[in-house]
Amino acid sequence: MKRYRNGEIWDFEHHVPLALAARDVILGLDGGTTSTVCICMPVIPFSDPLPDRPHVLARAVAGCSNHNSVGEAAARETLEQVMAEALLKSGSNRSAVRAVCLAVSGVNHPTDQERILDWLRDIFPTHVGLYVQNDAVAALASGTMGKLHGCVLIAGTGTIAYGFTEDGREARAAGAGPVLGDWGSGYGIASQALTAVIKAHDGRGSHTRLTSSILQSLDLSSPDELIGWTYADPSWARIAALVPVVVSCAEAGDDVANRILYDSVEELASSVKAVVQRLDLGGEDGKHSFPLVMVGGVLEANKRWDIGKEVVKYINKDYPGVISIRPKVEPAVGAAWLAWNFFMKESLRGCLKS
Repeated sequence: MKRYRNGEIWDFEHHVPLALAARDVILGLDGGTTSTVCICMPVIPFSDPLPDRPHVLARAVAGCSNHNSVGEAAARETLEQVMAEALLKSGSNRSAVRAVCLAVSGVNHPTDQERILDWLRDIFPTHVGLYVQNDAVAALASGTMGKLHGCVLIAGTGTIAYGFTEDGREARAAGAGPVLGDWGSGYGIASQALTAVIKAHDGRGSHTRLTSSILQSLDLSSPDELIGWTYADPSWARIAALVPVVVSCAEAGDDVANRILYDSVEELASSVKAVVQRLDLGGEDGKHSFPLVMVGGVLEANKRWDIGKEVVKYINKDYPGVISIRPKVEPAVGAAWLAWNFFMKESLRGCLKS
């Protein structure tokens, strides 16, 4: 364990009271393209069921930790900082940690997992259980209380569909980033809206309310200025922040905005159906029940134009057994539940061997 990795980030451990440091804790981390959240919770006795609302000792938030977006060094620094902050806030230190689950976007291959695990082994003592997953897995666990079964659809800045069968098979669709087609995501919706404004301005597309609404929201005076605004900082989250403007225009009856949203519904639903079909979650007749966990700002059910509701309706046509779930806890809690489940299984396996 490297005590002084990244400068003096772990110096606080010298001042943690022994009584607090002795309390066993678990870290769950959800790292996405927009933000990274780490929660610290006490270890739950194996004899106790997982609570619906787990006790969170501390919560810490940082920026993007997707290595594809910010680079590996910056991503690791963000991850380490947010874990240290969560432990500091909880009055704990690394010796008190029993398990860590890092669920981060950009983990797309076993080599990604092993590379992060090697790095984590430099940070934590050898007794700590270390687990690395894609952030979609934590999102699924947040709706199923740590059970890996069913499908999750994340639609925020980016989008991904990820599923598991009860016997451990898994599949994913989308999640390849904006260049390779995260259509239906916040970035996808907003970038199509910006394109529609440019097309309308050129005379290549239909007139749309999106023009005045987007220009007003960005404090610009002409569609020509969108070019400079876009390429000055083409970050995914900055573009995706325009989704509420697109939804407002659609709710006001704009045909172009409505078409963009309906296209996004079809894209999101097709990602879920691809996973369900590959894993046969719906059974031969498509009527077997399975959970569909819905996560992300694009799917929030707080608007008249409810993208999440429309996605479920679209999926329901082929898979009437789908049960949509909107989690009551954040994905970081799902990651902590995963860490607890992994830790419990390893501990029980160790007891059986002895």
